[in-house]
Formats: sequence, C-alpha cells, structure tokens
Amino acid sequence: MENIVFPQGFLWGAATAAFQVEGATELDGRTDSIWDEFCRQPGKVVGGDCGEPAADHYRRFEQDVAMMADLGLKAYRFSIAWPRVRPDGGDVNPAGLDFYKRLIDTLLEHDIVPWPTLYHWDLPQKLEEAGGWANRDTAFRFADYAAATVEALGDRVGTWTTLNEPWCSAFLGYASGVHAPGRTDPRAAVAAVHHLLLGHGLASTTIRAAAPEAKVGITLNMYPIIPVNPSDPSDLDVARRLDGLQQRIFLDPLLRGEYPADILADLEPFGFGEHVRDGDLGVISAPMDMLGVNYYTEHYVSSSPNGSEPGPSPWVGVQHASFPRRDAPRTDMDWEVHPDGLTTVLLRLHHDYPRLPLYITENGAAFRDDFSGNGAIDDVDRTGYIASHLRAAHTAIKAGVDLRGYFCWSLLDNFEWAEGYAKRFGIVHVDYATQIRTPKMSARWFSRVARDNALVTVS
Repeated sequence: MENIVFPQGFLWGAATAAFQVEGATELDGRTDSIWDEFCRQPGKVVGGDCGEPAADHYRRFEQDVAMMADLGLKAYRFSIAWPRVRPDGGDVNPAGLDFYKRLIDTLLEHDIVPWPTLYHWDLPQKLEEAGGWANRDTAFRFADYAAATVEALGDRVGTWTTLNEPWCSAFLGYASGVHAPGRTDPRAAVAAVHHLLLGHGLASTTIRAAAPEAKVGITLNMYPIIPVNPSDPSDLDVARRLDGLQQRIFLDPLLRGEYPADILADLEPFGFGEHVRDGDLGVISAPMDMLGVNYYTEHYVSSSPNGSEPGPSPWVGVQHASFPRRDAPRTDMDWEVHPDGLTTVLLRLHHDYPRLPLYITENGAAFRDDFSGNGAIDDVDRTGYIASHLRAAHTAIKAGVDLRGYFCWSLLDNFEWAEGYAKRFGIVHVDYATQIRTPKMSARWFSRVARDNALVTVS
C-alpha cells in the first residue's frame, strides 16, 4: 500500500461515549439515565449487561489520556453525561462537572484537543418519565444543560458537538425500541426528531452566547441508500423514504432551513407537522461551524417484505423494507464493509448542501479479537477496515471535500449498547475483569498514521 498523505493540520483522534466507557454509574451524584433503566429490563441487552463497570474510564481517565499521548493522538472525542452534570435533569451537580474539568485539563496537559459531545443518548430517566424527547420541553432542558456545561468548561474547549446521531435517539429509541428508552410509538419517534433538532438549535445559541469563539456542530450517521432494483419504482420509493428518514430529515432543516416536502407528506399520518412551530426552523438552521459524519456501512434496500426485520421498525411510514445480503465482507455486527460508501457520503455533502468543514467523528469496526501467543492482539481485519476507509476519505479530499479530521471508533472496547459487552470496537483491548488495557495491532498502526499524517503500509 503506497503512502497517502493527508492535508497539513489534519486532526487525528479517537472517540468514546460516556455511558459506554465511564462506569461509576452511582458515583459523585450521578443519577439514572434512560440506558440505566433500559439495561434493567429483561432481554433488552445481550447478556443482561449494563453500564457498570464499562471500561472504568471515570476512575482511569489519567491512564487513558497518557495512553492516547503515547499513541500520538491529537484529539479525543468524548461525551459528557447529562445525568452527572444535571442529575435527574435538575440542578447543576458541581462534582459531575469537576470530573470533566479534570479530564479536559489532563488532555490539554498532553497536547490533546478535547472534543466534547453534549448528548450521546444518555437522557436523564426523570426527563423520560416526563415524556422524553417526544416532549417539546426536553429541548429547552437540553439547552439549560448545555448552558451550565459550557459556562463551566468553555474556557477549555474550542469545539462543541451538540448531538450524536439523532436518528438513533429518535428512531431506535422511540420507534423500534431496540435502544433506550425502548418505546415503540411512531408518533413519539417523529416528535423526537423535531425536538432533538430544536434542542440542537437552542443549545447552539446558548454555546455561542457563553463562548463566542467556540465552534459548534452536530454529528449525523450517514449511509448511502441503494435500491436493489433501480428500475423498480417500488424499490426506488423505499430507497427515497429511507434516505429521507436517515439523512434528509436532519440535513435539510439544519443546512437549508426546511424539512423535505416529500418526507413531511410521508409523516403526515404520524403528526410530524404538528410539532413544528413558527420560528423553530430558524432556530434549528442557525449557522454551524462544522458537521460530524459517522459512517459504518451502506443500506441495500428492497420493497419486498421477504427478509424484513421482525417486530417494530425504525422506518416510520415504510410499509415494506428489507435489506438483502450481498456478497461482501461483514463485521462482527453483521454490517457489510463498503469503504467506497464513505466517499459517496462525503461527496454528497460537498455537492448537495452548503459547504462547511467536515470531520469523520466515528468510523471503525467490531471484530472478534484473539490474543496471540505473545500476548498481542493482531486485529488484521480492524486495521484493514480503518485503512480502507481512510483511503476512501482521501479520495473525497482529492475531489475537493473539505475534510479536516478523523476519529476512529473506538479508543477502548466498551459497552456496545444493546449488544452489551459482546462486541469489541476498540483499538485498545479492555479486560473487563481486570481493566487492563492492551493496545491492539490497529492501535499501533493508527499511531503511525497519526504521527506521519499519512496512510502507511499495513504490516
């Protein structure tokens, strides 16, 4: 593999999320999130796993930051736990904020850029009991939480992400119920879409008021939607609907100040338009400084009901949608590996929407890891996955895309949501019994990439 050099100043980092790595779920005033409650429900999480102890990052962050520095990483994308900062969605908890002050100060001492996300799915359970993201008031409570967080940490942070993957929060959490809070109410799901976006807009305004020099953005998970038969009107319509729900229902209001007309029509039976009030789209479309892109795979879709997923669907309003298997490599999550889809996503943003700096804020893969005889973890599949996607990212840069950084998912093996501890995404292995960290082959290789600012030979 020939060397491929990235632009000067390209930002190399790794990412985690609070509930997935921190543990310490009852320490220093933290109260329940929707994920704590979800984990208690039988059958919701593989193995009955929960967020304790996760990777014990709350107690071991200094060790983890030192490890990042040893690997040559220049940035750390992490999320702040709402239930630590404003437990139960109520008053500010100084002890919770102090943890993030210590984390950020330690990162800065090691010349690592802190890149916090305000919301990575851990809504305080008390707010869910008041309606959750289906309740408009939650958007305003999110802005209150953002205000308290930025007031305390804004002098240390240059870039803020408001939400991570609102598609998952809305459609997996409120429509299919496979993520917390586990509801299966399509009307609640579409309400959650709008209120999440409103929360983003309100929080963005709050951040700018408290830290005028800070950069503000959001992270979306984006995937090409490919019809099985592009000459079949039914397949084309399903692809249009899924693309609207996955991408355009978020991109259009954020970057164009309007919801796509076809998706508004599709969701009219679920009352979507009832939640959009005068002035909301102006709040949602406040200028952003950057957009985060999370990419893992493509969606290959058919209108045939054969092979459709059983149970409630995240695809609200889509009567039949199935995802036929193709002859392609797959990760341990059973996701197809299609690095060219990342190029497609980045070029779409470049050509179809107002241009702003882009960052790949998550990209990585779960594979089964095996220790070799010398105690090393030679995760060739994961290393190859990341390498192929970096090549795809570089192709987009050569085509003119303003891509400025890449965060691999994930720094550490962690609690993988409904999959519990059964899936490992980390470039660093975590022994959950001992909490010993072991950098994998992918970490050693990615360290060279970050230091050289170039895609180096996989060896």
